[in-house]
Amino acid sequence: MTAGLDLARCAVVLPAAGSGQRAGAGRNKLLVPLRGEPLLLHTLRAVAAVGAGQVVLVCRDDERATMAGLAAAAGLAVTWATGGATRAESVANGLAALAPEIELVAVHDAARPLVEPALFWATLADAAATGSGIAALPIADTLRRRGADGGATTVDREGVWAMQTPQAARVALLRAAQVAAGGALATDEAGWLEAAGADLTFTLGSARNIKVTRPEDFSLAEMMLSDRTPLTPPPGLPRVGYGYDVHRLVPGRELWLGGVRLEHELGLLGHSDADSLLHAICDALLGAVGAGDIGRHFPDTDPKYKGAASVDLLAAVGGLLEDAGWQVGNIDATVVAQRPKLAPHIPAMRGVIAQTLGLAEDQVNLKATTNEELDDIGAEQGIAAHAVALVVRRADRGE
Repeated sequence: MTAGLDLARCAVVLPAAGSGQRAGAGRNKLLVPLRGEPLLLHTLRAVAAVGAGQVVLVCRDDERATMAGLAAAAGLAVTWATGGATRAESVANGLAALAPEIELVAVHDAARPLVEPALFWATLADAAATGSGIAALPIADTLRRRGADGGATTVDREGVWAMQTPQAARVALLRAAQVAAGGALATDEAGWLEAAGADLTFTLGSARNIKVTRPEDFSLAEMMLSDRTPLTPPPGLPRVGYGYDVHRLVPGRELWLGGVRLEHELGLLGHSDADSLLHAICDALLGAVGAGDIGRHFPDTDPKYKGAASVDLLAAVGGLLEDAGWQVGNIDATVVAQRPKLAPHIPAMRGVIAQTLGLAEDQVNLKATTNEELDDIGAEQGIAAHAVALVVRRADRGE
């Protein structure tokens, strides 16, 4: 979805300085709870998932501290701009706060909390290709215009679209359109572009991307959020992770597999002792609990892991799982090596792995196979390992 987009040069501007009078809340509607959390927090989470290089939050000065707390809760670093008397002024202030390297900007109503990150990417991609990308939906309802005399005429809905946000454009184009508008208070960015004579590219929006404007809109947004809330796994549901690792065989290195040193003329090349079996098991365990991979926790750019014993890395991963409330159910792994013959060493490897993780030996199953002299492994250029791990929540740590 983000292919061809340099997100580091993309920005999102969120005008959030409205009074929310039509919502009847007596305060900024963005701070009104929606499913138990401020409406703005839902929007900020969606924007955080976009991965834009800059996010500008335009708000009233007296609400900045509150909104800063919400941005932090969403894991979002923001640039601040002060809101104006109108939406157009607020957006202009947001554009003025953009970093020099930003080339594409998507302006989004902060009161549209159900927006999906994919819609930002789509509008930004259209803006990169054509100059603009305006989220919009073709009108499906029959339209009639009522005259002053009470009469009505049907409006041809062919080619009629309802505007949404985000509305994206090249920064230079949008700024030029803003100047060309000569202070005209356009209701959206498409209005600026249209007034400046720029062509508009409509990006298909979403019926779920509603703007919360009136009191009844909160109820509708609540229902839509309930519909898309992920199901919570039942307590105690097992989780499975998969790991794979391969290292090259080279002269002058010791050969370590499963925490056991093997006599062989070649050893595995790596920043640590390059134990591909233990690395695969680490990745399987980390994957099962959604904690990334071994490279994230023990990067090969960190000198403190140079020559590290992989059994120590496995122990650290075991400690990470324990601290997070997980226990290992079982591990099943396969080593792929043409030589040396591994079967005699499997009992010792099982013992090391079980002891390191505090498991019974029957919770660790190891297998060894060759590649029948096929590909690089079969040519004795490396050793690979595959591992699967099952983990469950400890009884004293609920899901």
